[in-house]
Amino acid sequence: MIEANLDDQTGEGLGYVMEQLLTAGAFDVYFTPIQMKKNRPATKLSVLADPQARESLTKLILAETSTVGIRYQTWQRTIMRRHFIEVPTAYGPVHLKVASYDDIEKKTPEYVDCARLAQASGVPLMAVYQAALAAADQVDKED
Repeated sequence: MIEANLDDQTGEGLGYVMEQLLTAGAFDVYFTPIQMKKNRPATKLSVLADPQARESLTKLILAETSTVGIRYQTWQRTIMRRHFIEVPTAYGPVHLKVASYDDIEKKTPEYVDCARLAQASGVPLMAVYQAALAAADQVDKED
């Protein structure tokens, strides 16, 4: 984890650095509202990344934000195995992310597919999500 406190960074600048960090290989980037000395509102920038990317991401943060210092922590993590399947729905095919760990399995419809199909079909997004999950349940029953 790479972190920095930013007390004089614009919202546009925060959005920009988030995009840059994700493009540069960060696993995740998020902001937390905090209070700094003299009760100034500020933002804590948190970046999760591979330890080998620390130096390049540090340079990016120093170049693209107002911070003059950065903190580091090393964390352990467990990651679910992931793969994608495609299921047919009445609205069109939808990719689902399938994540598993031991006997735990999660299926999540891909937002981009569902949003595109909802707009094209003139139905609510949730209708496409539910159709994709129902199709995934049907695939499970067939296996």
